[in-house]
This record gives sequence, structure tokens and C-alpha cells, in this order.
Amino acid sequence: MLIDLSEILSLEGKTQVIEVPVSMDSFESKLGSFPVLEKDMLSLTITNTGKKVLKIEAKGRLTIAIPCDKCLREVPTEFGIDHEEELDMKASKEDRIKDLDEINYVTGCSLDVEQLVHNEILIHWPLRVLCKEDCRGICPVCGKDLNEGSCDCDKTSPDPRMAVISDIFSKFKEV
Repeated sequence: MLIDLSEILSLEGKTQVIEVPVSMDSFESKLGSFPVLEKDMLSLTITNTGKKVLKIEAKGRLTIAIPCDKCLREVPTEFGIDHEEELDMKASKEDRIKDLDEINYVTGCSLDVEQLVHNEILIHWPLRVLCKEDCRGICPVCGKDLNEGSCDCDKTSPDPRMAVISDIFSKFKEV
């Protein structure tokens, strides 16, 4: 959803509070596609502080299903959107690049709510997601979820550093 900022920019000191629905049904990134399970309305407060500077505050909540890093079960992960930033609307695109300003949710006089939410999710993406602290994962041989019970696969795993030596011994084994 795009929000037109031209009206707010025209009146110094003007504040606008907007409740905006988040329309994304899935979160797309280089990591993959993750379904959005729950989403609250996003509360935006946009204030013209003067001299074409806007203060943007966004608050909301989103729950995304992320697979467990060990067993691949979907884990509902909550993301709190709590964003506050001041934007200099008179800065040109070249000035923003020079100042390393990476704001990509404002184009001209339009604010892209979905891009703002996407950025906040990326910033707060967890390094590791587990369904439970003692998740046992899946069997590397048969793929069974070890949280549901053990499998009958061979559990002995030789030290990978000794693999070359074991190959030598297996070639010269007496028959």
C-alpha cells in the first residue's frame, strides 16, 4: 500500500495517524518464501517537523511460519514492528547514496508500507529457529523426525578425518 506524503509535507507541524492493513500473505526473501500466519493493523504516525523533514513511526505485529533449523517443522515466529525514523525529503537521490541512506520505502512523495514492513522483518530475522530447545532433528540416513521416536538406522558415524584411512583398510581387507 502506498501512502501519499504530499499533504503532510505541505503543512509544517502537521501530524497524521493512519491505521493501515498489512497485505502481505507471505514473506519473500533470498532465504525462501514464508507464510504470514497472523498480522495486525500497522499504526503509522507521520509528523512534519519542519524544513521538509518527516518523522515516521510505525508499530504493529506479524507472525511468520519459519521452519525449525533441525527438524523442519513450521515454527510460528512473532515479529514486532517498532520503527522510528526521520526522513529529509529535500535530499536528492544522489545525496542519499552519498550519505549511505538505505531508505527504499519512500519514493518521491509516496511511502510504501509493505517495503517498510519487509525491511523491519529482515532486520529482526532470527539467526536460528528451533521448535523446542532440545529438538533432536531428523535422521541423516532415513529422514525420520527424531522428536517422534528413534529410527533403526546405523548410528555409528566414523570420524570424517579418518575416512581416507578406512578406505585404505577396506581395500586390503582379507576375503
